[in-house]
Amino acid sequence: MDTTQLQQKTSKYSNTIIRTAVAAMFFMAGLCFSSWASRIATIQQKLSLSDVELGGVLFALPVGLMLSLPLSGWAVSRIGSRRLLTIALIIYGLALVSLGAVNQTYQLVICLVIFGFASNATNISVNTQAVVTEALYGRPIMASFHGLWSLAGFVGALIGTFMIGKEILPAPHFMIIATITIISVVICWRYLNDDHNSASASPAFVIPDKSLMILGLIAFCSMVCEGAMFDWSVIYFKKIVLAEKAWIAAGYTAFMCTMALGRFVADSFAERFGLKRTLQVSGTLTVTGLLIAVIFPTLYTAIAGFLLVGAGVSSVVPMVYSVAGKSTTMSPGVAIAAVSTIGFVGFLIGPPLIGFLSGAFTLRIAFVFIALMGSFIIVLSTRAKI
Repeated sequence: MDTTQLQQKTSKYSNTIIRTAVAAMFFMAGLCFSSWASRIATIQQKLSLSDVELGGVLFALPVGLMLSLPLSGWAVSRIGSRRLLTIALIIYGLALVSLGAVNQTYQLVICLVIFGFASNATNISVNTQAVVTEALYGRPIMASFHGLWSLAGFVGALIGTFMIGKEILPAPHFMIIATITIISVVICWRYLNDDHNSASASPAFVIPDKSLMILGLIAFCSMVCEGAMFDWSVIYFKKIVLAEKAWIAAGYTAFMCTMALGRFVADSFAERFGLKRTLQVSGTLTVTGLLIAVIFPTLYTAIAGFLLVGAGVSSVVPMVYSVAGKSTTMSPGVAIAAVSTIGFVGFLIGPPLIGFLSGAFTLRIAFVFIALMGSFIIVLSTRAKI
């Protein structure tokens, strides 16, 4: 083996280690979030919260996320994504433990703000790591990282179901998850991309340029769809599809399955057909799936429609982050933070907007609005410079 071949083999081995470490961080982030989500009902019962009270309390999570958005982008540029990810993910795990230990509602609100803050700091830094890793490979791999986050969601839900079945309290459950997370960080941090040397002082608040604004709007439309599907899928199957009790979650399950699977195939599709075509196909699948579910609201057609929607939204956010991270006008972390800020607004306003439209018209009409968001993805991705 000559020197060139040895160097190529060594570089490939090194890139694989880096990719594995970043993938593990994505998985741990997804596991922390899904572990919390799996025990919300338990904590609600523990604190004797009504549905209305719980809804108000849960708003503390997006508050923490929004507070973190500008600061996380600044921190990535200042100290590097590896350092921020290491700190944020450890805090994320510890904040999860605190959620399981709360005894008062105000304590839950405070802990949720911290949990949300750490969640988004983790999100921005780990996606910055993914952008740098993708550059090492010279081909799209971003969606596969997000696929592992989705896979962790299933694993976290299964663990949560087991813990509930064994009547294990949230506190010890969350301590186990936090311990696994912290151990993973300790093992993986040295293998993450060290971008501290390229970090530089950046402003906390950055107005995105036109190209990033378009990417942010694409993320906005996709996350309106995601947020609506997360919160309204079961209700749609119950009230519109008139599914039997055992099948009311079938649409949500179908959506989640194809969203996770889609992220593992999106990279290959994008490498072959390009990012622009991938986003256009994603928007088309979203629109088609929603229209099928609206026009033919029967069990099997609605499930088929939701399968298409999951496949449609699966690759949009990963691809948008990938493009934003290559911005020539600002650092990857700040660019991702800027796009994430615009997109996350869609995730926040999507579910309540669907509720408003459902009250003013019908839930089927509200789902037509979601389809409209999918059509905007097609239009905006056609105009985007990708």
